Amino acid sequence: MEPIRALGAMSGTSMDGVDAAELLTDGESIAGFGTFDYLAYSDADRAAIARAMGQWQDGADVPAAAEVVETAHARLLSRFEAQVVGFHGQTLAHDPSTRRTHQAGDGALLAEVLQVPVVWDFRTADVRLGGEGAPLAPAYHHACARWIGATEPLAFLNLGGVGNLTWIDPSKPMEAAGALLAFDTGPANAPINDLCLDWLGQPYDRDGALAREGEVHADLVAQVMNHPYFYRMPPKSLDRDAFRQVGAAIDALPPSHAAATWVAVIAASVAHGLTHCPEPPARLLVTGGGRHNPAIMAALADLPVPVAPVEDAGLDGDMLEAQAFAFLAVRVLRGLPTSFPGTTGVSASVGGGEISRPGGALDSLPNSARHMDARRVTKAR
Repeated sequence: MEPIRALGAMSGTSMDGVDAAELLTDGESIAGFGTFDYLAYSDADRAAIARAMGQWQDGADVPAAAEVVETAHARLLSRFEAQVVGFHGQTLAHDPSTRRTHQAGDGALLAEVLQVPVVWDFRTADVRLGGEGAPLAPAYHHACARWIGATEPLAFLNLGGVGNLTWIDPSKPMEAAGALLAFDTGPANAPINDLCLDWLGQPYDRDGALAREGEVHADLVAQVMNHPYFYRMPPKSLDRDAFRQVGAAIDALPPSHAAATWVAVIAASVAHGLTHCPEPPARLLVTGGGRHNPAIMAALADLPVPVAPVEDAGLDGDMLEAQAFAFLAVRVLRGLPTSFPGTTGVSASVGGGEISRPGGALDSLPNSARHMDARRVTKAR
């Protein structure tokens, strides 16, 4: 297959907005990068999504949150011209132990509005087959490792609402045993963002200023690190609020101390995660919003491996996750696997994702798919 122009979109658990990025790819390698853009959620949008957090498809607040997600994506994605769209949606609940995961947003609706095939619902197939359903970006991380010319094992650390780590041996094809190991490391931006919103009325700790003013409460870091999650072997994944109860004592601290202590938790959880790697990575490349926080990056500098933002390797850390879903969309079109035993713990390589085409020509459509009046979504250029 010749490379095609794919467009990926990501709305993460930090709930800041929607990233969209083009990628030229055949679903196996990167042929080039295209344009990108970002649309921030308004305060009202974030509030609507926050109210639905933790709810499954039948939750009372889900329709309003889904409409926010769909409308924002339609407005942003209509600015692009692409041959296929990879739409992740907004994760509201995730519990692979019960084989459930919920990403709000209807890809069939977006296919009608955008008049282009949309690949979506990437996680359900993996979870139904016993996988964790996350993380899903490792296939793209492997392609990135090869694109930057890596020849020895390295790791990508994505710091979104939750942290996740991908260890890669670029000498092996991504589907080969031992090529990939991936898992969620622990909390990342989510608890700090929530803290800043509650106390400061701002969506995140700008420049790490709050955390840099505070003191780390080491006893509370140890308390969080005693959470049962850290005793599980990877692959493994987390819900955004998995540490809310154990972290309540941190949130009760003065805001600056709480932020500093959460930063220490992030670093401790990544350090713990590195012990699971088959061998120490030659370098740890950091992507996601957390790399913009100097307090977090300073804490990670104490890890026993070289740490750098992905920009040092010529990649875009703000758009890497969106690019990943462009990459995965093309893999789904080609019938290639999107998750592997080493990335989600599924028993065999799995190809996830539903494909919705304009005019209702669907490869498959979940029974739970909603349909919103497309006329209410305005294309914006």
